[in-house]
Amino acid sequence: MFRTSRRLPLIRTIILCMVMLLSVDVYANGNEKFSDNSSEDTLKTKMIEHIGVGKKVYLAGPLFNQAEKDFNLKITKVLEHNGYQVFLPQRDGIEAALLQGKTEEELVKMIFGLDAGEVRKADIIFMNLDGRVPDEGACVELGIAYGIGKRCYGFKTDTRSVELGLDLNPMISGCMFKVFKSYDGDKLIEEIQQYLSQNKL
Repeated sequence: MFRTSRRLPLIRTIILCMVMLLSVDVYANGNEKFSDNSSEDTLKTKMIEHIGVGKKVYLAGPLFNQAEKDFNLKITKVLEHNGYQVFLPQRDGIEAALLQGKTEEELVKMIFGLDAGEVRKADIIFMNLDGRVPDEGACVELGIAYGIGKRCYGFKTDTRSVELGLDLNPMISGCMFKVFKSYDGDKLIEEIQQYLSQNKL
């Protein structure tokens, strides 16, 4: 009983991420580039056709403590050093924790409106996959991006999911062109830098 109750938050979070990824189809279908009749193969073909076109990056991921923010900023600097224009929500967007006197409805309109709009403007999503499960908001951003044909990449340093035998949910990894993985943050940054020196996102 105790073990089951401890697993419930993790199970609920996994289910929530899956539901959010599936639900963004309604939002994504507002884009005219892909009709309801687009098959998965057609979608992937159209995405591949645009590799190397456009250098606007939306960096998605958790930003709820200083360590997360610092690491997101390090990744952003690597991307910007290689000529990419990065929208980093913690730097360029709105943080709910820093806003006072706003209702929940106002916060939702402000944050969702800005971030979803920036996802649609971006050419590439670069997603921080760390955590027991990836950040719920980032999962929604990934779903929106994938649904409208953006190029999606991920990076991961967290060992917790591997210890649980899960690694990445196929609904997330299936969206990605590539996932950079290293349990050493400095080595991960080196890996991304090495890749960018030889390849375009």
